Amino acid sequence: MRIVKKWLVTLAALLLAAAVLASCSPTAPSTAPSVNQPSSPAQAVNLTGAGATFPAPLYSKWFDEYYKVTGVKINYQPIGSGGGISQITQGTVDFGASDGIMTDNQTATAEAKYGHILHIPMTSGAVAICYNLAGIGSGQLKLTGDVLANIYLKKITKWNDPAITALNPDFKLPATAIAVVHRSDGSGTTYIFTNYLSKVSPDWSSQIGNATAVKWPGDIGGQGSAGVAGQVQQVPGAIGYVELAYATQNKIPWAKLKNAAGNYIEPSLVATTAAAVGVTLPDDMKVMLTNSSNPDAYPIVGFTWILAYANQTDKAKGEALTKMLWWAIHDGQQYNQALTYASLSPDAVTKTENEILSINYQGQPLITR
Repeated sequence: MRIVKKWLVTLAALLLAAAVLASCSPTAPSTAPSVNQPSSPAQAVNLTGAGATFPAPLYSKWFDEYYKVTGVKINYQPIGSGGGISQITQGTVDFGASDGIMTDNQTATAEAKYGHILHIPMTSGAVAICYNLAGIGSGQLKLTGDVLANIYLKKITKWNDPAITALNPDFKLPATAIAVVHRSDGSGTTYIFTNYLSKVSPDWSSQIGNATAVKWPGDIGGQGSAGVAGQVQQVPGAIGYVELAYATQNKIPWAKLKNAAGNYIEPSLVATTAAAVGVTLPDDMKVMLTNSSNPDAYPIVGFTWILAYANQTDKAKGEALTKMLWWAIHDGQQYNQALTYASLSPDAVTKTENEILSINYQGQPLITR
């Protein structure tokens, strides 16, 4: 009995000491949300964006999933990279989107109004060269960069041209006229495509050049990636360029292209990822991935960027934007593979994190690590 009483006394003393310590200790501060922790639905601020069609299938998935976990609605209009650059320059959206790097003149115009514009990479993707040729399936037609450039320069106008048949001896190619389909709007996909053609064809570089919109030598224009894909499907003998996701979703055959190492490669997730291997990434992430020297790389690959104001004028929207961007380059990457977009490399993620962390309101960072 004495042992029990002694034990009870000791226990009471311990409980009393704990109560005294608790009353003397300061209240623990609430834990601040980490940068990768999205806002709660109650704090939701809606965002608007516009631009590239290239990443539109992925952005549609991302923004749907982000809404489910945060309640933040993101209205994104895939109007083409040229439109995205125009909208961010005019200040009519919270963010723009482009697959092409803004020119010096475009940057100067935008930054004169709103300060520094960030190019924040979200993913990379392949531009597939699609065709409409009966009896020739996906990945069966072979093309080289110079032949592709000459098709778009209208120097090669028939499918049975010797330059094409020499690359494809196993097929009897028809004498059908090649209907060349291109983007009719300002397009980052066009920027990536013409950047590649400018690297592999001196004639293309000197006569047409590299831009989101160029003076095409002829044939059919299509509005957006969906428009180009639709034209290729409808016109026998057509050839066009679209983001791989559109070619996959619409089941349009694509060509194998000869890369810089001399290998014929189909557009794929693996070949897209390979294009970024070994590339030195600048801090501003303005870099092209076309015509990679990697033997396993598909040659027409590019980043797609969110264009964002470094200096935000609305604190609530700025916080919502930075948190969404942080989510996209971390949690959002899990959705890339199913839609044939490559995930950012660890090095790209690090540099992109630094860009997002530089977004500020009145000189103060909107999120911190």
